[in-house]
Amino acid sequence: MAGGVLATGKVRPALARPPQRIVSLNLCADQLVLRLADRSQIAGLTRNATDREMSAEAVRARGLRLLSKSAEEIVALDPDLIVGMPARRSAAIKVLEDQNYRMVDLKPAEQYDQILSSIRSTAAVVGHSDRGEVLIAQMDRELAGIPRLGRGRVAAYYQRRGFMTGTGTLIDEVMARAGLVNLATKLGKPALSQVSLEEMVAARPDFLIVESATDVVRDQGTEMLHHPALAGIPRISIPQAWTVCGSPAYVRAVRGIAEQIARHDRGRR
Repeated sequence: MAGGVLATGKVRPALARPPQRIVSLNLCADQLVLRLADRSQIAGLTRNATDREMSAEAVRARGLRLLSKSAEEIVALDPDLIVGMPARRSAAIKVLEDQNYRMVDLKPAEQYDQILSSIRSTAAVVGHSDRGEVLIAQMDRELAGIPRLGRGRVAAYYQRRGFMTGTGTLIDEVMARAGLVNLATKLGKPALSQVSLEEMVAARPDFLIVESATDVVRDQGTEMLHHPALAGIPRISIPQAWTVCGSPAYVRAVRGIAEQIARHDRGRR
């Protein structure tokens, strides 16, 4: 997941002008590059960049070149900046490192301040620091205007096959921004745990937060989310693309949750 930028590998001397052939190597880097670089600067993105269920910037990625993980394909582009080195170094990545390309590694961003650091750092390396500051100011303004309508009510981020997201995660902080308490905190669960239907019903959270892709039963993994035992728990549905990476979509996730809490509360009056 995207985060603060850290130079890694063998780095070329600083360029006299912004990079003109940027290649992104992971989904989270795709989203930051799409928001902060000029379209003409982007030489290639990952194959998931146009997947609307995975990327909050999928529309911006349309028409740009999508790459496999082949080192040969990337080398052929002769990039002057490679962003988003995977945490696990593959043989292909080792080839790129040995080619003396300018590389930038992205650390995970699970908190808002880490996302801001990520934006500033990425904006700087693509040559648009001012663009990063404008984006940050906009995000700060929008967040300041979102009321914490959760008012301490309890919510569970419940996923396919009964997995629940816990504390210390991006979605955990998004929930707190909306004024909700994560059920995982109350139950003492780790960052990711599997919770049975029986456990969930017994815990009786005020809300279930689910990925919008699971609104319709597609397989056995999503079927359990539609079990009659859960029918009485109000649902908040948000796209996975808003929380899969620490990105500007953080604000959309907070707003989406707040708006759905507001609709729920109005319906009870």
